[in-house]
Amino acid sequence: MPRNQFQRMVFAFLTVVITVHAYIFYSLYVVNGSTLMEVNGATSVLAAIRQQGGVYMFGRYLPIWAVVLTEFVLAYCLEIFMGSPTSFKLACRVFNPTKNHPMIFETAIICATVGLMCPSMSFLAAILYYPYYEGFHIITLLANWLKLVCFNFPFAYFTQLFFIQPFVRVLFKTIFRKDIEAHAQKERRNPENEQEAIADIFRRMGEIQEELAHERRRRKALEAEVKEQIKR
Repeated sequence: MPRNQFQRMVFAFLTVVITVHAYIFYSLYVVNGSTLMEVNGATSVLAAIRQQGGVYMFGRYLPIWAVVLTEFVLAYCLEIFMGSPTSFKLACRVFNPTKNHPMIFETAIICATVGLMCPSMSFLAAILYYPYYEGFHIITLLANWLKLVCFNFPFAYFTQLFFIQPFVRVLFKTIFRKDIEAHAQKERRNPENEQEAIADIFRRMGEIQEELAHERRRRKALEAEVKEQIKR
């Protein structure tokens, strides 16, 4: 897992690059491929896109590279400022990263990220790909948003959980292998003298106190929920 802001930005960059290309392929070929070929009378999706002058976006036809670049910028900004930090906080509300197995905690982060990013990117896509040549109506926009969420969420969940995120984590560990190994070795290092041993004891005491405080907050929250339910 990333340990600083630079590593988080690299991790988000790798994720978004792969995800954007996967979603554009899914949208153009799987969801709309047959419609594009039928409307343009082409035998392939690429031929249909070339025949109509590009991919429809924001009231005009743009080349595929412009569509990829636009979605990458939007997705990367959302991932950095909303998706990544919020999904981590949501996962921490349910699981403790110092106590639960890393696989469980990472899975919780992935699920939270999909739950946040899929509706957000689908809403932006509903705006970008809205048929403005037919006029604009907010109800049509919301209906298109709901349709995109229904199309994208299953694809997002299974690809992120089983393919994209495992591959990104392997790639991330390969890039930052030396830093990860140095950090792991530092964590495993035994104290060399009495002062380091005492410092290690105090550090462990602090961790235990944090865990106890976390458990107390969870119990208070549960007690408050039970009391509210009883009042109702």
